[in-house]
Amino acid sequence: MMLHSALALCLLLVAVSSNLAIAIKKEKRPPQTLARGWGDDITWVQTYEEGLFYAQKSKKPLMVIHHLEDCQYSQALKQVFSQNEEIQEMAQNKFIMLNLMHETTDKNLSPDGQYVPRIMFVDPSLTVRADIAGRYSNRLYTYEPQDLPLLIENMKKALRLIQSEL
Repeated sequence: MMLHSALALCLLLVAVSSNLAIAIKKEKRPPQTLARGWGDDITWVQTYEEGLFYAQKSKKPLMVIHHLEDCQYSQALKQVFSQNEEIQEMAQNKFIMLNLMHETTDKNLSPDGQYVPRIMFVDPSLTVRADIAGRYSNRLYTYEPQDLPLLIENMKKALRLIQSEL
């Protein structure tokens, strides 16, 4: 009888401690959302194909942000992007938004190479707007934290081009 209850207690302790370990493990990592830190109030699409579908349907431009978690330049841009009210407001209301940590099969999204961070705009007619670029001739579609005013200008340009072409 004593052995049986000791064994039961032992099993109970194992069960509790392993559940506790699972709970602790889950606690450590913040939940991964589609925002990936770029703006939690923005509605993000999951795939490029989904982004194209909604761009066409809603008549809003698609903004595609290519980035990597372990890239210091991506992280620096993400930090200022997520804290800029004007960008966040435009992204929430006027764009279909997608951030990707992998390349798509659409070569038009990497006209001058596959580098990060890289931001491309696609209009509702599903044309990649290679004419909307940043300020670096060696990496046309990259932006650094100090380039936010240009990114804001380019977001507005993407919206203007749609109005004039529809």
